[in-house]
Amino acid sequence: MFFHLEHSDTGSSARAGTLITSHGIIETPVFMPVGTAGTVKAVHTRELLNDINNPVILANTYHLFLRPGMDVIAAAGGLHKFMGWERAILTDSGGYQVFSLASQRKLSEEGVMFNSHIDGSKYFFTPESVVEAQRIIGSDIMMALDECTPFPCPVSDARQSMELTHRWLVRGVEKFHNSQPVYGNDQFFFPIVQGSTYESLRSESAAFVASLNCDGNAIGGLSVGEPAEVMYAMIAAANKWLPAAKPRYLMGVGMPENILEAIALGVDMFDCVIPTRNGRNGMLFTMNGVINIRNEKWRKDMTPLDPDGTIFSDQQYSRAYLRHLVMAGEILGAQIATLHNLSFFSRLVAEARKQIINNTFVQWKNNMLSMITQRL
Repeated sequence: MFFHLEHSDTGSSARAGTLITSHGIIETPVFMPVGTAGTVKAVHTRELLNDINNPVILANTYHLFLRPGMDVIAAAGGLHKFMGWERAILTDSGGYQVFSLASQRKLSEEGVMFNSHIDGSKYFFTPESVVEAQRIIGSDIMMALDECTPFPCPVSDARQSMELTHRWLVRGVEKFHNSQPVYGNDQFFFPIVQGSTYESLRSESAAFVASLNCDGNAIGGLSVGEPAEVMYAMIAAANKWLPAAKPRYLMGVGMPENILEAIALGVDMFDCVIPTRNGRNGMLFTMNGVINIRNEKWRKDMTPLDPDGTIFSDQQYSRAYLRHLVMAGEILGAQIATLHNLSFFSRLVAEARKQIINNTFVQWKNNMLSMITQRL
């Protein structure tokens, strides 16, 4: 089986499970660093393997399709070989990226025509073509093509978008079942629940997605500007319908407090650019709160970045040193900050898993929320 549900928390809907892929075992809950173009920015592969010990990363079909191109990835024997990564990869279909180009794309029943953000050249994505692209990429987990709605969104627009996503999904599932992996490794297919911020639509979409009996299921179109409580309500509405025996993936949600609350609602998988992007801009997550390392208060602070957490390597850099690097524009500053944040996210979900297994998750979560949301 692809997914084993090992334990459910007695005080919430939080779960601990195991995903089994051709490129290794993934313990859940899990946070996936975003490696959009086949690289996690400012992080060497060996650091992801050794310092972070991360079992899975996310790459993006849209970006890889444009650059370096499917012919290059095919010539390399797939993305795993191309980037020297022996563990699991999940690929987004590129739907979010295409639909973020509102002025540069044209939607139809068949698919979406869009202009490259690189040189303006025209391309056409269909539910079938993104499956073909992900076969060439060779990712362990593939995502269906969906349409993402902005926030706020009228209910009529949300329904129209959701129904198009469902029709595309049927075609994507058919293409997946009528095609084979290119490189011999197992590949799994996840559809995406949509419905904007309307609970009835989220429930309807989740029920439809569940009926297709795919390998796992995802919840998309959230963390796009809606209040956190609305997001949690949409997650809860979807998870009432998504089968407990299959993994649930919340796409693009990455603030630590949102991750913990979503775990409590029964989500297993997460990804976001927040730890890497914010790290490069000098924002650090610690067990005692959030640090803006650019602030003058850290100029002579020789304490470790996170005194109460295990840092990504055996060398504990000081806050003063990292501030110096960031203020001086040194590349090493971006590297250290990124590794630190990825380490924090990895430790956070690993500890959540332990607490779930011990049936102490809710109390631990509440204690953590009071600490990690502070501004230091």
